[in-house]
Amino acid sequence: MMRKWTIPSVLFLVCLLFLLPDQGRKLHANAEGDSDDLVNPPKVEDKIGAVPNGLSTDSEVAKREAESISKKSLRSNAEKFEFQAEVSRLMDIIINSLYSNKDIFLRELISNASDALDKIRFLSLTDKEILGEGDDAKLEIQIKLDKANKVLSIRDRGIGMTKEDLIKNLGTIAKSGTSAFVEKMQASGDFNLIGQFGVGFYSVYLVADYVEVISKNNDDIQYVWESKADGAFAVSEDTWNEPLGRGTEIRLHLREEAGEYLEESKLKELVKRYSEFINFPINLWASKEVDVEVPTDEDESSDEEETTETSEEEKEDEEKEEDEEGEKKPKTKKVKETTYEWELLNDVKAIWLRNPKEVTDEEYTKFYHSLAKDFGDEKPMGWSHFNAEGDVEFKAVIFVPPKAPHDLYESYYNANKSNLKLYVRRVFISDEFDELLPKYLNFLKGLVDSDTLPLNVSREMLQQHSSLKTIKKKLIRKALDMIRKIAEEDPEESNDKKDVEELSEEDEKKGQYTKFWNEFGKSIKLGIIEDAANRNRLAKLLRFESTRSGGKLTSLDQYISRMKSGQKDIFYITGTSKEQLEKSPFLERLTKKNYEVIFFTDPVDEYLMQYLMDYEDRKFQNVSKEGLKLGKDSKDKELKESFKDLTKWWKTTLASENVDDVKISNRLADTPCVVVTSKFGWSANMERIMQSQTLSDANKQAYMKGKRVLEINPRHPIIKELRERVVKDAEDSSVKQTAQLIYQTALMESGFTLNDPKDFASRIYDSVKSSLSISPDAAVEEEDYSEEVEIESEKKDETSSSKPEADEDTEEPSDFKDEL
Repeated sequence: MMRKWTIPSVLFLVCLLFLLPDQGRKLHANAEGDSDDLVNPPKVEDKIGAVPNGLSTDSEVAKREAESISKKSLRSNAEKFEFQAEVSRLMDIIINSLYSNKDIFLRELISNASDALDKIRFLSLTDKEILGEGDDAKLEIQIKLDKANKVLSIRDRGIGMTKEDLIKNLGTIAKSGTSAFVEKMQASGDFNLIGQFGVGFYSVYLVADYVEVISKNNDDIQYVWESKADGAFAVSEDTWNEPLGRGTEIRLHLREEAGEYLEESKLKELVKRYSEFINFPINLWASKEVDVEVPTDEDESSDEEETTETSEEEKEDEEKEEDEEGEKKPKTKKVKETTYEWELLNDVKAIWLRNPKEVTDEEYTKFYHSLAKDFGDEKPMGWSHFNAEGDVEFKAVIFVPPKAPHDLYESYYNANKSNLKLYVRRVFISDEFDELLPKYLNFLKGLVDSDTLPLNVSREMLQQHSSLKTIKKKLIRKALDMIRKIAEEDPEESNDKKDVEELSEEDEKKGQYTKFWNEFGKSIKLGIIEDAANRNRLAKLLRFESTRSGGKLTSLDQYISRMKSGQKDIFYITGTSKEQLEKSPFLERLTKKNYEVIFFTDPVDEYLMQYLMDYEDRKFQNVSKEGLKLGKDSKDKELKESFKDLTKWWKTTLASENVDDVKISNRLADTPCVVVTSKFGWSANMERIMQSQTLSDANKQAYMKGKRVLEINPRHPIIKELRERVVKDAEDSSVKQTAQLIYQTALMESGFTLNDPKDFASRIYDSVKSSLSISPDAAVEEEDYSEEVEIESEKKDETSSSKPEADEDTEEPSDFKDEL
């Protein structure tokens, strides 16, 4: 491989030297001419903030830097190196495979600077002198802009790099060979192969076409690394730039299309987004306009006196001031002046790095408002701050917002946006990891900071990292514990009524879980549907109203504590509203026997109960479906036998109505009959929901509709009388009509929609006629239409008489009709 590339490389360098002989000699001459001046190199000024150009010291240094920036060419006296892998393939990996967003170049450089500062700080623990004195001891990151030359500089006072480090670190991916790198990554799946300094650094070529890296390590002299990403880089002793003392400065000569990164506002935005919680100060050399008082010229002052009229009081005040001070004050005016100073960009403290016991509620609230960009006054409902150790180590802080966003459930299954930010070693990676938390918990806000995840990879690659599954599992557990804690700390959730009454009305935790449920209750229900592994934990968080909850929310645990002895099932009913369900005939006997029934009125509840089959070894029973058991009744067999003829006849009569069976009911008290569905079919409420779907298919719905069963109340007088009529004459048409009407009424009262409302209305009108002693054959009186016919004929005569005048120039309509 070396032999293959050596001959072309030599030819390339020879051609380069022939093409640029004058420029090379000029650079060399400049370097030799400045060699005497650099025996005692200039030092960094003590007050660096007072110099507009930041790191400049004298005119010679500024001149040399300007010349270097303007040429954008490798120094002729530098030691040249070639990348072993083809640069086009390298850039293809970086731009197309690793980085989909150019903004991350600043994140990578700040992250590298932070690592360098961490290293020197670690070494200083055993050797304090390694930090040096003055500005060298300041562990910080500085960002500067040079708009005129389109240069962006990032400097740190970290450990710096020797000549060997520059060659090795900045050529890592090239030295390993692009092909070998890709093969290893695909074979082993070890994304830490990517997480090396070289790859992160090379993201600069997304925005720059020429890069200089000036670095000074305590163990070596100052060197400069430079490259145009054209297949070569150069390293030379830096006799050109100002001495750094220690650390690294990276200068990016930006492309034409990367001009936005020369704006202070853009850099501030990127630092806030990606590097807000870096441990070291990040300072930007920012411009600022201030009002400065400057003396005015005599001519200007005289003009002002002529144009402005002063009142007598103002003149007296001026004379008094002059008398007190003994001399006249010089006149001044205020003008706008642009100044430069270092502006700290990361002033928010990373509270997740602290011990949770040391962080106050006010600090958590302030941090939440900063993280969520929530500028309201409300506190988050709850939060969880924890550290996870083991194979995957991470720290996390998650919050329950005080309110749900208005669009929380819009495009629920299509939105990938998450409110959880992922950091790796305090560096922001992304907030679009839909695998970090399940969708039903996407209302939570917070962040995760891991030290074990690879940093220099794209979101798409990190999404598949095995560690994310471990993080996700622990985050779900902590999130559900946090929500459960809100319920436990709410006095209204307590079973001890005395304690609740004794608590002050001003207790801020009172009613918090009810508030949470009203805002995010649907998310818990969606979690029960989607997350089978945590279904039981989520079921404990479920809240609802019931026939015995007194208008307040209750839980499944509280329901079970109130269950009657011998009750095996948890009873519930679904519908559109609590008020409608309270009048449902399905509850009549249950309420009389003091059984508690849960009200489910949210459309998602129908789907919920298809997944929540049991809780604490107790099955759920929909009281509007068949299979309801309320204990044994000794008269059941006798009733079935005595109404056997009626149920058989009624089933035959309703053959056209798709009624599967007619049975004696054990759930009715005051209603003659109800229509129930099969245990595993759709309830009446579910049929209504499915029929209202925009893209519903009636043919497919037919398979899911449960078989309908008519249950009759054997104690009701209507049913008793009907039985007697059937015994007398089973073929009586009026009896059949009545039986049909009773069924349709029961169907409607049970929540179903009628297939033929017109037929039902006709039967009702016939019944009304009978009750009013009106003959069934009585016809509706015919309306007299003779007057309207006369009026219509008169209008036609008037129209025909007016037409001949208009037909002089055209054919007559009658002739036209004849032709047709």
